[in-house]
Amino acid sequence: MTDKKEALGELLNGDRLVTAPYKLDFLNDKDSKIACKNKLTKEQVAQFREAVSKDYYFQMYYDDLPIWGFIGKVEKEGKDDPSEYKYYLFKHLHFTIFYNKDRVIEITAQSDPKNVVDLTEDKEVDVEFMYSVKWKETEIPFEKRMEKYSQSSSLPHHLEIHWFSIINSCVTVLLLTGFLATILMRVLKNDFVKYAHDEESAEDQEETGWKYIHGDVFRYPKYKSVLAAAVGSGTQLFTLTIFIFLLALVGAFYPYNRGALFTALVVIYALTAGIAGYTAASFYCQLEGTNWVRNLLLTGCLFCGPLFLTFCFLNTVAIAYSATAALPFGTIVVIFLIWALVTTPLLVLGGIAGKNSKAEFQAPCRTTKYPREVPPLPWYRKTLPQMAMAGFLPFSAIYIELYYIFASVWGHRIYTIYSILFIVFIILLIVTAFITVALTYFQLAAEDHEWWWRSFLCGGSTGLFVYGYCLYYYFSRSDMSGFMQTSFFFGYMACVCYGFFLMLGSIGFRSSLFFVRHIYHSIKCE
Repeated sequence: MTDKKEALGELLNGDRLVTAPYKLDFLNDKDSKIACKNKLTKEQVAQFREAVSKDYYFQMYYDDLPIWGFIGKVEKEGKDDPSEYKYYLFKHLHFTIFYNKDRVIEITAQSDPKNVVDLTEDKEVDVEFMYSVKWKETEIPFEKRMEKYSQSSSLPHHLEIHWFSIINSCVTVLLLTGFLATILMRVLKNDFVKYAHDEESAEDQEETGWKYIHGDVFRYPKYKSVLAAAVGSGTQLFTLTIFIFLLALVGAFYPYNRGALFTALVVIYALTAGIAGYTAASFYCQLEGTNWVRNLLLTGCLFCGPLFLTFCFLNTVAIAYSATAALPFGTIVVIFLIWALVTTPLLVLGGIAGKNSKAEFQAPCRTTKYPREVPPLPWYRKTLPQMAMAGFLPFSAIYIELYYIFASVWGHRIYTIYSILFIVFIILLIVTAFITVALTYFQLAAEDHEWWWRSFLCGGSTGLFVYGYCLYYYFSRSDMSGFMQTSFFFGYMACVCYGFFLMLGSIGFRSSLFFVRHIYHSIKCE
């Protein structure tokens, strides 16, 4: 048994491959060759019996083609009592390999149901593991050999569900955006007409609605350093998502390209750090912040910090359970070096560029000296109810697709329909932007001028809904159990949802900022 050297992505994926004892030489048929002889002890028999009862299966690769099969079977014929079940271990494996000229096209492994070892009793057994190989010719060209694996998730009935979910989302989105656009356009038009009319008629009458707070709407928010860091990190994660989609659409993540996605995530995240630094520092300096170094540190740690702490805890759990999901020390060193030698310098360079960009904050109205009091508001205009309203619609647009993603990340499904996922992602962005803008308008109309953080939190609240979906998936759709699986699922999903929160929050905030600038630009402010 020799270990195979894994790439970074495979290690992150938890793959630890070893060479199998089967010799499959090209065009060399074999009949009942002995792979190995073994005397199983009582403990090993018990272990195998438990594995068979839990439906364990093996997965092997031959010329990068995956093969899998069950290791044994349980006979329950007519027996109700589990103590009377019979447990068998397969000991003969039959490989059928299809080739075209000098290329391997397809491989299957079948267990011989007659060649079995009885594991029902705790006693030592001698086992001879055998295998046979049959080579057959096929017409399928080498380029198409992966299609068999990518079809499983695009079978007609699955595709129908995907398209149904997309059309469903599209209709929701069109109705919603149309509805909001008409309302906002009409209301705003009426507002503009009214305000223009007011200016002509009486100079001294009291202003109302969103125009009334024009002196406060561009007052810089509290904790502006955190807001700038959050917008910076969110923009970086957004860029990362777009790049991942581009790679997926050109076919970089074909099924069983083991670990390609993880490698891409680590590398692109490291390379896009400059974007986070630039966005955060330039926005922070626009808000007249002075301590830009602290702001950069905050930007660097805002997403990586929680991710690192979660990773440390989960890796310790995995080591305690001696699972392959525990990363070896070498890999941790590699990731740390990527972070220290690529991410950090790029973040700093981006930050310096952002600080020197000397962009000014474009406020169409002057800010008054003293902030105006926010009038008492009903409970549903507070932050949490608004976040619940803002997160629900974008979540309803993506939730059918979420099931497929969860099933492929935490289950055995293969996800290959990236084009559909990309459409859903675009829908998600549009809905998030629109709903945040609408809520910002209603907030300003109620003369509440603290919209900066509110728009960020409302935009990102979909992330919290996705985390809520995790609870539903865990309890009703998956068979996960035990401390390790639970902590891995909820720990890493928390990090993903937090990244989602930052990304969509920055989208929501940017669209609101654009909108607020636009409406105050259109009226004459004193």
